[in-house]
Amino acid sequence: MRLSRLFTPRTVVSAHCDLPCGVYDPAQARIEAESLKAIAEKYQASEDPEFRTRALIVKEQRAELVKHHLWVLWTDYFKAPHFEQYPQLHSLFNEATKLAGAGGAKGSADPAVAEQLLAKIEEISKIFWETKQS
Repeated sequence: MRLSRLFTPRTVVSAHCDLPCGVYDPAQARIEAESLKAIAEKYQASEDPEFRTRALIVKEQRAELVKHHLWVLWTDYFKAPHFEQYPQLHSLFNEATKLAGAGGAKGSADPAVAEQLLAKIEEISKIFWETKQS
């Protein structure tokens, strides 16, 4: 009985997120997506097979980073009230992560696909900054 009392917290706290909200920013995903676009453009402009192979490897790594940064926003920053206020938010994240994945920029060397991804990230970013104002 005394042992359980010893391990019972004296103060219970709750937090909106795991860390202060200032650490969340869609710019991280945007920067990696801009890199995807630049890599795709350089890939298209090159005839060098070694360069093109390296470009594809780096592009796939950057695509994984885009997905990671989007997932962090989707799962850690945005909460139920945000999804109620912006019902399109789940769809935006789903579409953006798919555009970053194998069926999108990760699996394509077309700069237009990266441009579509950047447009989705911009939509998410706009909502993100609106939520930071409230």
